Amino acid sequence: MEQCRATCPQLRVHSGVELSEPHWHTDEAAALIDRGCFERVLASVHSTRAGARNVDVSSRYGELEPDDVMRDYLLEAAAMVEEFGGFQVLAHIDFPVRYWPADAAPYDPQDHEEEHRRVLRALAASDRVLEVNTQVPLHPQVLAWWRDNGGRAITFASDAHQPDALAAGFADAVRVARAAGFRPGPDPHGFWIRD
Repeated sequence: MEQCRATCPQLRVHSGVELSEPHWHTDEAAALIDRGCFERVLASVHSTRAGARNVDVSSRYGELEPDDVMRDYLLEAAAMVEEFGGFQVLAHIDFPVRYWPADAAPYDPQDHEEEHRRVLRALAASDRVLEVNTQVPLHPQVLAWWRDNGGRAITFASDAHQPDALAAGFADAVRVARAAGFRPGPDPHGFWIRD
């Protein structure tokens, strides 16, 4: 971190961590956060419960209808937001859309409005931040619901696992964010804030 900061002083380089399902392992997650001295902590859901098993969301499409996969995911995301307070940013609220079956009807967030709103209300009530992830462009309706439910700030991420994918889709995401009434703010973390 210090080498990156020294090499590129014109960039703001933050330390951070993304915790998957931290509400399933609250003591371990809290201990990691305490030890890590992270400037940004993201929480996410990549798995849901299938009976006594924890199953990766992408594999659920072989077992359930796409709408049921999305519903289970959003219910788990709501539980995480409600049960674990040790994070600042909710990462990729639309994670299952990345694996949406090509032969299914296109994903429509309106089909899961109440589940989305439950997650967004809980997140806004705790004064946390919604990530606009560009791996699959976040549907503008979800960002509008975020604002409607009291969401005050957003951040952007490309989920780049390769250098050439860094910031991919940001120009379009910025247009959607501006249309939803979010602007760069004076926040030291670089969060965009609601007008």
